Amino acid sequence: MSKVFPPVGRRRAAQGAAAAVVLGLLLWWLLPLGEDPPSGTITFSTGTTSGVYHEYGSRLRTELAEDMPGLDVNLTTSNGSQENVARVATGQADFTIAAADAVETYEREHRDAVARLRGVARLYDDYVQLVVPRDSDVRTVADLKGRTVATGLPRSGVRLIAERVLRAAGVDPAKDIRAVSEGIDTGPERLKQRKIDAFFWSGGVPTAGLERLADGFTFRFVPIDAALVAKMHEQDDATGYYRATNMPESAYPIIQNGSTVPTIAVSNLLVTRTDVDPRLTEWLTRTVIKSRDGIGRHVHSAQLVDLRTAIYTDPLPLHEGARRYYRSVKP
Repeated sequence: MSKVFPPVGRRRAAQGAAAAVVLGLLLWWLLPLGEDPPSGTITFSTGTTSGVYHEYGSRLRTELAEDMPGLDVNLTTSNGSQENVARVATGQADFTIAAADAVETYEREHRDAVARLRGVARLYDDYVQLVVPRDSDVRTVADLKGRTVATGLPRSGVRLIAERVLRAAGVDPAKDIRAVSEGIDTGPERLKQRKIDAFFWSGGVPTAGLERLADGFTFRFVPIDAALVAKMHEQDDATGYYRATNMPESAYPIIQNGSTVPTIAVSNLLVTRTDVDPRLTEWLTRTVIKSRDGIGRHVHSAQLVDLRTAIYTDPLPLHEGARRYYRSVKP
């Protein structure tokens, strides 16, 4: 026996039609109209497992899987910005995150890379965090002379900026300190064990590695004041991407007790190459922008991704695919 369905009234039909129109407009904004999602395989170079680069990259991969189910995203960990830029420039990775100063430094040292590297989006800022035990007598960067200091992993953005900070303070990183290659994965535990006196970290705030350290170990941040940043600007062109700022008091509330910390900020860029498919890059850019709030619920730094500032990827020009996306949503 066939089942008889009740007739649909005019009002209900009109409501259904309106809902379909709204859904269609929403899909038009989220996805390029009439196109199948790009597919294939890409490699995304992130960072150390306890850093923000890797956490952001992992969550972005989840978002990309929803928008482009046929796209396989291979995440590879790295020591940080300097290694990331080199990987993309040499074809070992297709996309990465890197600090603007590391990009500028790489391009100055490899002039042929200028024609290959392109920006996708400006993401969020890294803050330089110089960490010491609470009872340490180190009060300024200059006080690090004679100490054992973790200056970051080789080819990391931390290493690049730490050595510049030290030189600006009159500390020779090769002679005046006992420099050790520890990053955010190992530096906090080494500090806790008193095997090092201080360590540098540059990353989005809060960083999981430091949050874990704060749970059971009392430390503090050594300030890096504006005068020191001004001296850094005299070193080379790449230091122009550093700006004096304050790390917000909300970064590590247990440690900061409501106080800001004078320090340095540098912007992070999503980077690719000119030969990466423009349609894929357009879709990826769209996902980066629309997933801000979703990723930001887990990665605080991602909340700062903003359509209005994403286009400013200096020193890199925008990739053609990214440019297409920003033009499509321009008011």
